[in-house]
Amino acid sequence: MSKAKESAAGSQKLRLLLVSDNAEDFTYLQDLLGRAADRRVEARHAASPTQAIRELENNTCDLLLCNYRSGDPMALQLSSAIRKRGGYPPLVFISDHVSESALVGILHGGHGTAFPVPGIGESPALHALDCAIQAHCKERQRKKSEVMLSKLWSAVEQATELIVIMDSSGLVEYINPAFTRSTGYTTVELKGNAFSLLEVETEHPETYRQMWETIFAGNVFRGNVTSRKKNGDALLVERTIAPLQDAQDKTTHFVCCDHDVTEKRRLEAQLLQAQKMDAIGRLAGGIAHDFNNLLMVISAYAELMQDSITHEHPLRRNVDQIMTASRRAADLTRQLLAFSRRQMQSLQILDLNVVLQDAVRILPRLIGEDIQLQFQPGLEMAKIKCDPVQIEQIVMNLAANARDAMPHGGKLTVETSNVYLDETYLPRHAIVPKVNYVLMVVTDTGQGILPEHVHHIFEPFYTTKEEGKGTGLGLATVYGIVKQNGGFVWVYSEPGMGTTFKIYWPSAQQKLSKLPPGHIAEENSRGSETVLLVEDEEAVRQSASEFLSTCGYTVLQATNGDDALTVTRDYQNTIDLMITDVVMPHMGGAKLAGQLANARPDMKVLFVSGYAESTVQRYGSIDVTSNFLQKPFSLKMLSRKVREVLEAPITLAMAASAK
Repeated sequence: MSKAKESAAGSQKLRLLLVSDNAEDFTYLQDLLGRAADRRVEARHAASPTQAIRELENNTCDLLLCNYRSGDPMALQLSSAIRKRGGYPPLVFISDHVSESALVGILHGGHGTAFPVPGIGESPALHALDCAIQAHCKERQRKKSEVMLSKLWSAVEQATELIVIMDSSGLVEYINPAFTRSTGYTTVELKGNAFSLLEVETEHPETYRQMWETIFAGNVFRGNVTSRKKNGDALLVERTIAPLQDAQDKTTHFVCCDHDVTEKRRLEAQLLQAQKMDAIGRLAGGIAHDFNNLLMVISAYAELMQDSITHEHPLRRNVDQIMTASRRAADLTRQLLAFSRRQMQSLQILDLNVVLQDAVRILPRLIGEDIQLQFQPGLEMAKIKCDPVQIEQIVMNLAANARDAMPHGGKLTVETSNVYLDETYLPRHAIVPKVNYVLMVVTDTGQGILPEHVHHIFEPFYTTKEEGKGTGLGLATVYGIVKQNGGFVWVYSEPGMGTTFKIYWPSAQQKLSKLPPGHIAEENSRGSETVLLVEDEEAVRQSASEFLSTCGYTVLQATNGDDALTVTRDYQNTIDLMITDVVMPHMGGAKLAGQLANARPDMKVLFVSGYAESTVQRYGSIDVTSNFLQKPFSLKMLSRKVREVLEAPITLAMAASAK
């Protein structure tokens, strides 16, 4: 056999099916075909058209041979069955009534209808069969190529990547449907145009220069590039451009494959901003907590001095100024704690409309008469779990910002509604859980916010106001409160178009009993009981001890939990009340109370801390309703709370058993 024939036939065996009712024909042809195809032929036999059809349905066949005799209807039956069913391989008829020259011509023409079994030499027949096999192999290879080409075309057309084919000069010849969907450009609009048409001014020119130099040098370019959509928007892509070369290594085309990462980059920016805000919050919360202890000392000694001098004393005014500055500093730290989500809360199950109605009543005095105020409450509102004071704080801060953005008057609108964030919203805000929310929207018609400021407005001490007109903590406080309550806040603004704040509160899933509002005592409450004061900050401990002593109490001091255990063990008389910080080195207040429950079951306990409720609860089951005092507090508040706890029936043993 020739090498051309070997190449055409390939290494795969040619599968033949002989249809004949004569077994000798099959034996003869099996031997002949085996030699003709250099033993790369696999032959099977069917005795009837019915058996042949069944064989074709169950097994793969490349060529069908049928023995034909005059007057024998089998060949016609087989031909008719194949025409009806379709999709079967070529059919060759074998007959002893056709001359050798006619046989050779028919086989070369691809119509093969006769092959004489006896009486002729093998060479012409083998040559004819060789030609038939080669023609069939070529046809089979052509069909395979067409199928593969169709698959490649479908893959490019249906790919989610953005594919562009350019000629060697960078002119667009083809774009796939994914490119059209992402950019808005059609093939008609881009075909024949330079690919550089999609370049944007915001991208660094060096990026494009490097891209073109790389591919024109015959190398593959990979990099992050900003491209242009038809509507002018930017499209961030991870781009790969590869040159296509011919047999002479000459570049004929370029294939560009872009992966749209616009949404991915936006979500990464959101996550980075959230992480940055969380880091700033942790720093601010830590500073505020330490600053609270300093304020406690300043305000405590100022308060002691204030109580020891008359109103006519020349230093009275100085002391009053110290007290005023201390209160302002305490308000500042409360805002920092709110931003860092460490502010103490008085959580309640609330109707947001009711809270906002009370807050809206006092807004006109804050925003002025030239600003129109409109409140649009939603119907059948779901309940939320929040501190009403914090909601009022949010409204006041947003209203104050709106007032400053509308110096010549305008409109301020507060709206509420129930919302469910479904799949259409979540892809744009992936960090938002898919639950039911109560939405509060605050919109003004003011000057709006410049795009470069929008991403920073929730950062503490970031302000665009004139010096002296803002602390930069108003929106940071809003952000912290919303996050502390498991909500989300988004801002939408354009210069000259006003600003909208959307705050999503998770709807309440359980009932919560109302916490009584705190109140400040104006007079010192006195007593004669024995009090154990456990505080690791010496200045705070000394000032509180001095004050409680002036109120008539016997005060025992301890620097930490271990020291308190020693004091209680050495002190033989009754200790009526223990005042302890929650978070201390070595041993916290909750653990200390637990260890003293058996030794002094009748002793009562008052916990104090500058941390938020969530932090406090990690140190034990503490009754924050009646047995907790949030730092910073005034000495008058401390005296009132001490009397309240001493007169309550709950002892340390009872509190421990309730855990």
